Amino acid sequence: MHDPALIRWLAPAAALVAGPACATTYLTLEQAQQKLFPGQTLEELAIELDAGQWRAVEEQAGTRPRERRLRVWKSADGGYFYLDRVIGKHELITYALALDAEGRVKGLEILDYRESYGGQVRNPKWRGQFVGKRHGDAVELDVDIVNLSGATLSCRHITQGVRRLLAAHAIAVAGQ
Repeated sequence: MHDPALIRWLAPAAALVAGPACATTYLTLEQAQQKLFPGQTLEELAIELDAGQWRAVEEQAGTRPRERRLRVWKSADGGYFYLDRVIGKHELITYALALDAEGRVKGLEILDYRESYGGQVRNPKWRGQFVGKRHGDAVELDVDIVNLSGATLSCRHITQGVRRLLAAHAIAVAGQ
């Protein structure tokens, strides 16, 4: 038999444990590619970091690569489009980073945001802080990238992800 008092107690407790869920897709892969490289054809590259490149990226970026395989496309004008994921507070954030032919950040877009807080990282002004950055530049939260109150972990992890991709680009992709 089911105890009604127990059920009345468990339902709210289960809701507290689960916490609020908020998953939003803002752009598909194709939409992000067209937004960052309008009207251009993109060719996917097969880039996998070898052990030496993995260590070099980690050393130069100060953060470990999530995977050996990079999701990267080359544009008709010589730019590069990266699809990457970082952890927010608890959930993954999928973002795209566009680099011009010289390896400078051309744009940053958030594709999927799954956290219930911190979505301010989609603010164009915040994302715009990365434009023009290249490997070797300071790309650090609270130094040259402003933190957003209520989105600290998302800001930190996206900033680290951009720094990691810039290092990976310089080490393993530039000139492909």
